[in-house]
Amino acid sequence: MFKKILIANRGEIACRIMRTAQSMGVKCVAVYSDADVNAQHVKMADEAYRIGPAPVAQSYLQVDKILEAIELSGAEAVHPGYGFLSENPDFVDELDKVGVRFIGPSADAIRAMGLKDAAKALMEKANVPVVPGYHGDNQDAEFLAKQADQIGYPVLIKARAGGGGKGMRRVDDPAEFKSALESASREGLSSFGDGQVLIEKYITTPRHIEIQVFGDDHGNVVHLFERDCSLQRRHQKVIEEAPAPGMTLEMRNAMGDAAVTAAKAINYSGAGTIEFIVDAANGLNPNGFYFMEMNTRLQVEHPVTEMITGQDLVAWQLRVASGSTLPQTQDQLAINGWAFEARLYAEDVPKGFLPATGTLAHLKLPQDSARIDSGVVAGDVISPFYDPMIAKITVHGETRQQALNGLASALGKTEISGSVTNRAFLKALCNHQGFANGDVDTGLIERDLDQLVVQSKPPNSAIAAAVLLGLDLARVNASDDPWDQLSGWRAWPGEFDNVEFDHNDDRLKFEVTLGAGQSFAISSDDVNLKAELLTVGESDISLLIDGQRHHLRFFVNDDFIAIFTGTETFTFDRVKLLLAGETAQSSDAVLSPMPGAVVALSAKVGDKVSKGDKLVAVEAMKMEHALLAPRDGVIEAVFVNLGDQVKDGGLLIQLEPLDD
Repeated sequence: MFKKILIANRGEIACRIMRTAQSMGVKCVAVYSDADVNAQHVKMADEAYRIGPAPVAQSYLQVDKILEAIELSGAEAVHPGYGFLSENPDFVDELDKVGVRFIGPSADAIRAMGLKDAAKALMEKANVPVVPGYHGDNQDAEFLAKQADQIGYPVLIKARAGGGGKGMRRVDDPAEFKSALESASREGLSSFGDGQVLIEKYITTPRHIEIQVFGDDHGNVVHLFERDCSLQRRHQKVIEEAPAPGMTLEMRNAMGDAAVTAAKAINYSGAGTIEFIVDAANGLNPNGFYFMEMNTRLQVEHPVTEMITGQDLVAWQLRVASGSTLPQTQDQLAINGWAFEARLYAEDVPKGFLPATGTLAHLKLPQDSARIDSGVVAGDVISPFYDPMIAKITVHGETRQQALNGLASALGKTEISGSVTNRAFLKALCNHQGFANGDVDTGLIERDLDQLVVQSKPPNSAIAAAVLLGLDLARVNASDDPWDQLSGWRAWPGEFDNVEFDHNDDRLKFEVTLGAGQSFAISSDDVNLKAELLTVGESDISLLIDGQRHHLRFFVNDDFIAIFTGTETFTFDRVKLLLAGETAQSSDAVLSPMPGAVVALSAKVGDKVSKGDKLVAVEAMKMEHALLAPRDGVIEAVFVNLGDQVKDGGLLIQLEPLDD
């Protein structure tokens, strides 16, 4: 076994690798950018080395800097995690030159599977079924459009390099093919340095089922069963589960055999995943699955496999890379129960899953009821430079329903303040009837998005708590003396005060009348309640409303009040007046919804535009977001150029004002 390894990654995966490696007595070396100088993976490591500024291209993709850290630290091997350099064969070649083991497959294996078109040709030779489509080198737009016509719409345009849903566009109408092709190619070039694409038939009732494979240097390959990753948005996974609902033994064996065949075809060693698209129009059957791609690395969703098999895949990686045979044979592996993993992100779901930034002012994850894989703690910053993942929450149960109930409960107990997140969306998915029944395909989220983003109305208990805390009528950190706790108490009842909050897109105005003792009356246009304050602590408050006791947790700062009910989170932003020079957003302006880079710009001063026209595209977290004209009009000013970095809320384009 290695004595010291370097982890060429950051965030939750770097922390996860360290936990296993250090438990095996292996010292861990971290690398970090300027943005990560105080990151958790740096604090966990036995030693750490700076590799550059915050942008990925200047730090975590800098092979020379990582090689320098290897030399300085004396690391014997490198674990790449996922993303960054994890599927870069040139990086593996450089490690081979200096005698350092890459904890993963060979450079040849990565190259064989690195380009989707070449990989599919290889799989066809190995008799592994592939999706019908064009996987050739001719990238002429007109030629590709003709190929799409022959395949038949809808089609899927896919960047041939990389993964993670980047560089993928579904096209239903031939008239949209050219713009979708340009966008997919541009995103592929930006994300992977390769703008070449392939065209495939889009299966209308698809399920994404993948097989975890593992090989060693001695020619052994096994599979650790399947994962269903069909709950996706923008081709990116949201909730994964294992095993797959509705899976039969016959189909599991067929898919497992195909995956092992694929891995053996390239002499694969280490952890890998064979991704299949499954045609679920008529249920699961052994003749209805097709090879999509192979990820030659550890997957983000590997914890669900670990939960149902009882195996530590990182420990397997370390043992295999150090020369050992696989820890178990195929006959020794078995499925135990069910597991779900939810990816908790800083993102604004109602605004199209836009990545968000911010400081995690408060973070409390359900460590007692779920497995938590995270690389952040309260006080950490979600920056615009990296993937905005906060945590992976994984729950195991004896049955699918038990595991799903456990995930919903864990998400309800999750407390986050300081950044918008997808927590409520994940919980809504857990409660979705079709998903609960196992009736799932990759189009579920898109079809039912409207019902999945319905925002819960705050209950009276949350309103009362926010109002009392907002007016400082319940003093935080007060003593046990009830007279001290009630800072707003008056000897004479009848006095009143007012408070305003912004909640979601609504302005809430409340009038509060002080009653006798510790009682209050709170009223607004649609709220009329009486509450009695019972106790208040540093982060919890108890109220009596209509004879019912309510115990809530909260977080308060100068900007907002967050109320946690145990199942839901409600954030009430304190209302602030605009300062001199500030302006509210209007229909005349196109503002950037997040920090990022301008990667496409079609707008010119004087252009006449119609509502919905694409004017500019901003890229953040390697995902491209098109910004549209808010109304019909004429462009008065363009404030950015191609390649500019823009801020969240930055003014990009101004339309001429409408006539009065």
